[in-house]
Amino acid sequence: QVQLVESGGGLVQPGGSLRLSCVASGSGFSINDMNWYRQAPGKQRELVAAITSGGRTNYGDSVKGRFTISRDNAKNTVYLQMNSLKPEDTAVYYCNTQRGAWWSPVDYWGQGTQVTVSS
Repeated sequence: QVQLVESGGGLVQPGGSLRLSCVASGSGFSINDMNWYRQAPGKQRELVAAITSGGRTNYGDSVKGRFTISRDNAKNTVYLQMNSLKPEDTAVYYCNTQRGAWWSPVDYWGQGTQVTVSS
């Protein structure tokens, strides 16, 4: 069983920055990939950034060059540094990981943290 707890969301002006954190409980954090998703009102949940157990990263096209995902295995924590924020980044941001067999993985989600970009 994995529990994910996000923090760091809030209200920020366009052009500003926020750093989200996600702390994972349980064992196995260091050997599992971690992801950040977001969901805006009326839209589907989309992948924002991903980081493998080895530290390789991948980003959604809309956030490339502005967001950075990182992890601290000693703290069981994954981060999302968000710079140059735009109103269209407004969404609930969710931390995600998968566990179990590769042919039938189980998704684990945090409760989400609201990010609002507005002047």
